[in-house]
Amino acid sequence: MCGISGLYTQIRGSIDPELVVSMNKLIEHRGPDDEGLWHDENVALGHRRLSIIDLSVNGHNPMPSQNRRYWIVFNGEVFNFNELKNGLIEDGYSFRNKTDTEVVVNLYDRYGIDFLPMLDGMFSLAIWDTVQKKLLIARDRCGVKPVYTAKIGDYFAFSSEIKAFMAIPGFKASPDPVGLSQYMSFQNMLGKQTLFSGVELLEAGHFMVINARGVQKSRYWDLEVDPDYSSNKADRTKELLNVFKESVYSQLMSDRPVGSYLSGGMDTGSITSVASRHINRLHTFTCGFELPHNASDLEKYFDERKVSHQLAQELGTEHHVLTLDSLAMAPVLPKVTWHLDEPRVGISYQVYHTAKMVAEYVPVVMSGVGGDELFAGYPWRYETAKNLIGPTFDDAYYQDYCRLLKDDRKPDLFLAEFMKTLNGYTPREDFQNVLNDSQLTTSAEKALYTDFKVFMNGLLLVDDKLSMAHSVEARVPFLSNAMVEIARKIPTEWKLRDGKGKVVLRDAMNSLLPHEVIHRRKQGFTPPDSTWYKNESFARIEELILSDRALDRRLFDRATVRNILTEHVAATHNHRFLIWSLISLEWWHRLYVDGEWTKFNHTP
Repeated sequence: MCGISGLYTQIRGSIDPELVVSMNKLIEHRGPDDEGLWHDENVALGHRRLSIIDLSVNGHNPMPSQNRRYWIVFNGEVFNFNELKNGLIEDGYSFRNKTDTEVVVNLYDRYGIDFLPMLDGMFSLAIWDTVQKKLLIARDRCGVKPVYTAKIGDYFAFSSEIKAFMAIPGFKASPDPVGLSQYMSFQNMLGKQTLFSGVELLEAGHFMVINARGVQKSRYWDLEVDPDYSSNKADRTKELLNVFKESVYSQLMSDRPVGSYLSGGMDTGSITSVASRHINRLHTFTCGFELPHNASDLEKYFDERKVSHQLAQELGTEHHVLTLDSLAMAPVLPKVTWHLDEPRVGISYQVYHTAKMVAEYVPVVMSGVGGDELFAGYPWRYETAKNLIGPTFDDAYYQDYCRLLKDDRKPDLFLAEFMKTLNGYTPREDFQNVLNDSQLTTSAEKALYTDFKVFMNGLLLVDDKLSMAHSVEARVPFLSNAMVEIARKIPTEWKLRDGKGKVVLRDAMNSLLPHEVIHRRKQGFTPPDSTWYKNESFARIEELILSDRALDRRLFDRATVRNILTEHVAATHNHRFLIWSLISLEWWHRLYVDGEWTKFNHTP
């Protein structure tokens, strides 16, 4: 796991490699073990290395192909690289190290762009062709590893994190109105959209080629739902269990210690159950919360320390527990905002704290992200419009997906002068494009596809940024090629039944976990902030988002922000996600737009 950065220009000889050195410095946390730079007249490639496979100096990036025509910088892991390597050896290739990076760059030499679907892993990469003078940038199928691009003056820039662009003269952080509108709808952004004007996220399963003719982007993979009824449910369930076990086992590949999150639920519990059979005294990690005395009935489920401890004892793991209270948020908000680049789904400071604990014990941790999105883990979403079809469903699901503000509420929160910059834009059309991409007709399948493409994208970005903030590699066994392949062929009605999700997955995991874990109610990893925001945190929140500095940005209406806080404290509305988003946006402006990031850089 690493960080990549680079610059391309059509003006030969105008590359300043020291800019890439500066870009690398801003993402040093992604790779504290080594740094690298290679350049020629048109391109400069930079790399930060977190050594996981082949810890020797032979794993140094940028790395050439065998014939030295191609140079690569690579971030991530390819879990089937030894199998691919054997095929290349049969074709006459030889290897100088034991890394997956050398396999990837030689696959490009051997197969051209057709090598991308061969990779089973999580990655972002850039490869420079010294003969044809073209740059390839690509991202893994599911979007586990990010890569961003921006046109800055004569440079085409790319990096694992947006903050690297701050090192380039001419780059000025400013909010993109479309990105801000999308974020205040979904607490997330769609596709390539970011909160930064002029910065794009390369979408999952896409690649782009940059040369003197310009930039060409293509999709090489997408989730294609294709229900297969050729085998019975019992046989498919057994197959699913076997594929899952192999997926977890393959992702234990590492020359350094591996651990696992263990929340007490089925997804991380299943991963831990398999991993603990291969690693004695596997390190497992849980974050719990000191519940306030006036916690709601719902919030009482948020603290998973007891259930995770019981499961850890049963599985025989070396279990570590972190407990957060209401004072845990404020001190780390600037650091969380800095490392995220831009706010995304959910409340996330607890993810930052937990990754910091993980880093004390292991540099690699297994995560359960993907299980919900592949196997219908959010049944309440699908209930909203499950009997609707066509445009009626599309409209209903769009309204349901606006978890922060529906379009008719935005003129209340946004000032009129900001609304004018949108020129009537709403995210409805962009959301429709996601639905249309699915080419599906049933509401449940379209909903699952949307969660996979949108919500999961946000979760993966948060997990990547906040784990790498502490130089920890997070792996996602549910998103292996084989797991995605079997999931897309399992009929939706086997996943979702009688208002319950993940039915077939629960059946498959019966042999791995106790019944009470398999059937435990769904619980997201979130603090009891609905109550905390009314207690100890309230004064700091009010001071931040109602400050003259915040309101002088001419984005939000003072009276509406005040009313949001009043309604929340009065418990007439639970605005915790909206309040978190307002907090995050103000810190984002302070760090990136106002330039206060220098106070928090290089501080984990």
